[in-house]
Amino acid sequence: MIKVNVLLADGFEEIEALTVVDLLRRAQIYVDTVSIGDEYQVHGAHGINVQAEDLFEESDFSEADAIVLPGGMPGTANLKEHEGVRKVVTDFAEGGKVVGAICAAPTVLSDLGLLKGKRIACYPSVESDIQGAVIVKVPAVVDGNIVTSRGAGTAIDFALELITVLAGKERAVGIAESIIYE
Repeated sequence: MIKVNVLLADGFEEIEALTVVDLLRRAQIYVDTVSIGDEYQVHGAHGINVQAEDLFEESDFSEADAIVLPGGMPGTANLKEHEGVRKVVTDFAEGGKVVGAICAAPTVLSDLGLLKGKRIACYPSVESDIQGAVIVKVPAVVDGNIVTSRGAGTAIDFALELITVLAGKERAVGIAESIIYE
C-alpha cells in the first residue's frame, strides 16, 4: 500500500492540503494528515480548521512513501521552523522518497539545499527565496523525487502529478476524468 503523509502547520493553505488529501484518497493511496503542532486541530490560513489524524511526534515516517508540504502563510514559516520537519524532509529527499511542496513550501526545500539544479515551480512572490533551482512557470513539475507546484489554483495539477509518480499515469488520468478535470 502506498502511504503519504501531508504535514499541516497552523496557517496552511487549505486548498493545497485538502485537494491533495482528497484526490490521493480517491486514487486509493493511503493519506495520513499530520499536525506539526501540539494539537490535532490545525488552523488554516483562511479560517478553516482541520482535524489531523496524527501528531508529528507520534508519527512513524519510515512507513511513508511520500511527504507533502502545503504552502500558505504563516504555514510555510511554521514548517521551516520545525526541527523535526526539516529532518524528515531531508531524510525523504536524500533517501529517494517523494517530496511534494506547493506554493511557498518549496522554500522549505530550498533552505535545506535540496533544490540545487532541480526544475521547480513555486508561488511567484517566493521565487527570489529559491536558491540554485531552475524555476519554471508551469502548474506542476516533477524532477526526480521532487514534485512542486505554484499555488492554490494549481492544486489539482499538483495532486495528479503526485498520483502519477506514486501510482502511475493511468490512475492519475482516471482520477482526472472522474472529477471532470480537463
